[in-house]
Amino acid sequence: MKGHAVLGMFLQLAVMVAAIALGSRKGGVAMGLWGAVGVFVLATFFGVTPADTSGIVDVMLIILAVIMAAAAMEAAGGIDYLVGLAERAIRRKPSRVVYVAPLVSWAFTLGAGTAHVFYPLLPVIHDVAREGGVRPERPIAVASIAATFGITASPVSAAMAAMIVMFDGDGWNLPRIMAVAVPSTLLGVLVAATVQSRIGKELGQDAEYLRRLAAGEIEAPAPAEAAPPLRPRARWSAYLFLGGTVAVVLSGLFPALRPETAEGPLSMPATIEILMMAVAALILLLCKVDAKRIPGTDVAKSGLVAVIGVFGLSWLGLSFIGANETRITGALGGVAQDHPWFFTIMLLLLSALLFSQATTTKALMPLGLALGIPAPLLIAMWPAVNGYFLLPTYGTFIAAINFDRTGTTRVGRFVVNHSFMLPGLITTCVAVSTGFALVQIV
Repeated sequence: MKGHAVLGMFLQLAVMVAAIALGSRKGGVAMGLWGAVGVFVLATFFGVTPADTSGIVDVMLIILAVIMAAAAMEAAGGIDYLVGLAERAIRRKPSRVVYVAPLVSWAFTLGAGTAHVFYPLLPVIHDVAREGGVRPERPIAVASIAATFGITASPVSAAMAAMIVMFDGDGWNLPRIMAVAVPSTLLGVLVAATVQSRIGKELGQDAEYLRRLAAGEIEAPAPAEAAPPLRPRARWSAYLFLGGTVAVVLSGLFPALRPETAEGPLSMPATIEILMMAVAALILLLCKVDAKRIPGTDVAKSGLVAVIGVFGLSWLGLSFIGANETRITGALGGVAQDHPWFFTIMLLLLSALLFSQATTTKALMPLGLALGIPAPLLIAMWPAVNGYFLLPTYGTFIAAINFDRTGTTRVGRFVVNHSFMLPGLITTCVAVSTGFALVQIV
């Protein structure tokens, strides 16, 4: 019976990988649709109970709220205004965006406690890179990774809250954990950005980009002097949007700023959703934007694809891990007991299936303590819970692929050979290695 159970688990894994592969071959919303097909196969032929979608719905609502604010800003001309500012900053050295983009993404996530504030940065990063002649994959891929690693540096993330509950009794309170997590993840991002600046062909030599240009799927970037004039209140829309983003970050840093409810301060997901939808409404009102233009913006179209992708693919991944969680953790736990260093790999692999740093932290850190791994080593290994870049099925990665209209940010034929793998592995290795050194000091 045990052998049949293990075989069933690997067959389910094969179904999940096949669904991801088929979806990535078609691209766009197909990734999410094939994820739903995978859930159907698991439920019909393996008796798997589909995962509860309540957590997925919250993610989808955050994406929709942020995308609406960014799309309203685009319709008002705010994206053009921000791109203009960013272009002027990197005009002398366009490759600077490979460093600036991930640093901003990391900082945004650190302040807000969620990577979903990263979405509005994607069109800006893409346009600045493309118009500067930089391969968009370079800054987009490492910025996407930076946005996830900011969660394990954030004092307000759910993952950090789980760490504090488990390790505070051992003397590892919030300041001490942050003293390890912040510099280690930041250094990892910087090293990944340095390597990423040399990845891939130059934009003008990329075959897929040239094909899309020749087929008329995308327009050639206009020279700076030929850019159309800004809409009258483009600056207003950008300021409103940035003000909303700052409000989200401050709400994450200072819970007292959030409305008080019967259960305490309003949750961060609800706070982000309310603030960003309100920002979108204010842009419509104050910048005199025609609401009918918003669904047709590039940001709105890419956002829809991201929402469908999160729905289907996250549902598939959570359904698989829910059906096999005990078997997976049990098998890997025995190896970790004999080889404590292997626990880092466990965190990396399990987080790729759980799609959540907080869930991985709650599921595996107690196991690490039970296995006798010292608390400082577990804290050093903690950045490895960002391993869901191994399979590019998370919302930020799906959105990043679809926001890159040049086609340089992509998923390869074998699924795992995608744009986020190298910067993800580099950031993980550097962050964990740095963490091992810092826990000796802190």
